[in-house]
Amino acid sequence: MYYVLFTYWCNYLISLTPHQYCYPSIFIYGHRASGKSHVINFSFLHLLFLQLPHATLSCVECVSVALLFEQVLRSFFGCDVASLLPRSPSLTDFVRIYRQQSPARQTRYIVMEKAELLRDADANLLPALLRLQELDNVTVILLSEIVWDTFRPNTGCFEPLLLHFPDYSKVELQQILSQDRHPSYSAELYSFYVSILLGVFYSVCRDLRELRHLAALNFSKFCEPLAEGKVKETDTHKLWKNIEPHLKKAMQTVYLREVSSLQWEQMQQMEEETGALKGLSAHTHVELPFYSKFLLIAAYLASYNPARTDKRFFLKHHGKIKKTNFLKKNEKTTNHLLGPKPFPLDRLLAIFYSVVDGRVAPTASIFSQISSLVTLQLLAQVSHDDQLDSPKYKCAVSLEFICNISRTVNFDIMKYLYDFL
Repeated sequence: MYYVLFTYWCNYLISLTPHQYCYPSIFIYGHRASGKSHVINFSFLHLLFLQLPHATLSCVECVSVALLFEQVLRSFFGCDVASLLPRSPSLTDFVRIYRQQSPARQTRYIVMEKAELLRDADANLLPALLRLQELDNVTVILLSEIVWDTFRPNTGCFEPLLLHFPDYSKVELQQILSQDRHPSYSAELYSFYVSILLGVFYSVCRDLRELRHLAALNFSKFCEPLAEGKVKETDTHKLWKNIEPHLKKAMQTVYLREVSSLQWEQMQQMEEETGALKGLSAHTHVELPFYSKFLLIAAYLASYNPARTDKRFFLKHHGKIKKTNFLKKNEKTTNHLLGPKPFPLDRLLAIFYSVVDGRVAPTASIFSQISSLVTLQLLAQVSHDDQLDSPKYKCAVSLEFICNISRTVNFDIMKYLYDFL
């Protein structure tokens, strides 16, 4: 399918004469690493040396409308024309300066990558870009990872030509990844390694970039028996048995990129030499900011400790409490068997300020780190989004995970857990 789309797009550009008009706007969508940018860049830069006038810009880099207008004018007319823009240009300023330049002898193309960010821009920007051909012979090409239905404004706009780049199939991924073979080993061996990799990861990951990263990360482990002379390249069954548990453990870090390739290899060597990391997943070693660790510890205590015990654990002068009444030995189940319970934000912050080292001001950074923990799925927000005054959360990590996090900040969490008194 990739080659079909590539051929279609290239033949379409070749069929155009310099004075013909292209489509006013083209919307190309598909998941990440599906060949969108490669096809467009190859078409403009290398295809039969067409040297079509084009401006390629990323909406991630263009953090403002001023930068977007400046890059377009600089690509087509040079820095002198781009300098004519005022400090805070509007769409009218851009149109006025563009009209002052000589008309296009052939179609000009504006390629905008990560176009989904345009939804957060001014409401009139996207409809105006889609109709730029009314100003001159200009075609706007939008590259996005999401479908056009999420772009369409309520006020309506010019509908672009839609072109979908589907995901690579398993066979296509096999062919692409096999081209990255290691020069020290045969192509058949690397192709077999890629087939093993896809057999494990294809059901959870079809991103070419991530699969390529995983292939490079785990290939040295796959080749260890060959380097040590224990097996030959034809002993595929033994090679599979050696790499299978390693790949299953690596499945827990898909998309996370918690460690680099070098760090991953060092962790595996440490596990083999000392056994200290045995039984722990790579997710257990995720690195968090200092205060985020204490926020996660506070969230775990709030999820698994009854609210009535906070006074005993976190107040210095809490008064005398009878141990028999406090421990309740006759309880049939523990909180860890029942699972985490929701807690309000104010209780989380109260525990956090009690356990953290030193005084911490309630700044916006603390609240942003709570949102980051939710994004990382270490915390789960259980209240509705419209409950801004009292949001509720639940801790989503295991006891083993929180113990390892506590150990990195020298905090003995077992002394503060109600179930382990």
